[in-house]
Amino acid sequence: MQSDLWKKFLKNRMAVAGSLLVFGLFFTAVFAPLLAPYEPTEIHLDRILAPPSAAHWFGTDQLGRDIFSRMIWGSRISLMVGFVSTGIAILIGTVLGALSGYYGRWLDPLVMRSVDIMLCFPTLFLILAVIAFLEPSIWNIMIIIGLTGWMGVTRLVRADFITLKERDFVLAAKAIGAGDLRVIFVHILPNAMASLLVAATFGVAGAILTESALSFLGIGVQPPMASWGNILTDGKDNIDIAWWLSLFPGLAILFTVLGYNLLGEGIRDTLDPRLKE
Repeated sequence: MQSDLWKKFLKNRMAVAGSLLVFGLFFTAVFAPLLAPYEPTEIHLDRILAPPSAAHWFGTDQLGRDIFSRMIWGSRISLMVGFVSTGIAILIGTVLGALSGYYGRWLDPLVMRSVDIMLCFPTLFLILAVIAFLEPSIWNIMIIIGLTGWMGVTRLVRADFITLKERDFVLAAKAIGAGDLRVIFVHILPNAMASLLVAATFGVAGAILTESALSFLGIGVQPPMASWGNILTDGKDNIDIAWWLSLFPGLAILFTVLGYNLLGEGIRDTLDPRLKE
């Protein structure tokens, strides 16, 4: 069965391309100290806004810092934000969705109305409102993105639980005396993991894009820490004389988000039995 799923995944060229892009980001983030030719905060006042060259592949910024090195180190920020914030959202959404779908009664309307209220607010503006009262930092950004991204996961898990709780294997588990928590987390939740995996993949892409937008606005990752978003901010200020400051981080964000989206689509197509080859 697993070999059949793997073969089906490998036949999806877009999914394989997404996997390669995601693996490339992960490899770059893990081995950043070895891949970066310069320190991300290393200043060269004699090379300010130098164009791409053999010494600086992606050029330098207004302080003479190597853009290639800063982008490599910035990949660590993107990876950390994506995984931590998505992990928070998946945890909250899974717990609320599981309890809502399994128990129903008064809990289900309460949870779903909470989801509806949260969805009434545009996510980015909600994040901006919260950050206005907090100190901008990487940890605050990850927590806020996670706390504002659980609604879709809740709906997805709830729908799976409503369907799965009536299956024979759940009724058999209850018949032999399994408690509610055991039924929820041991018997039902593993059968909903396919949907969660797809949601997590798309969530990482969204979190990376949100962090880049916040850093671009100056309320995300703060200098001198390297982030693709704050490199883009430098590019905005020097767009007429230093095109490389906008081009390369923009392409990095584009291909990273594209990679996670393609991977998520590939996983969904592979695991969903309703989709024919």
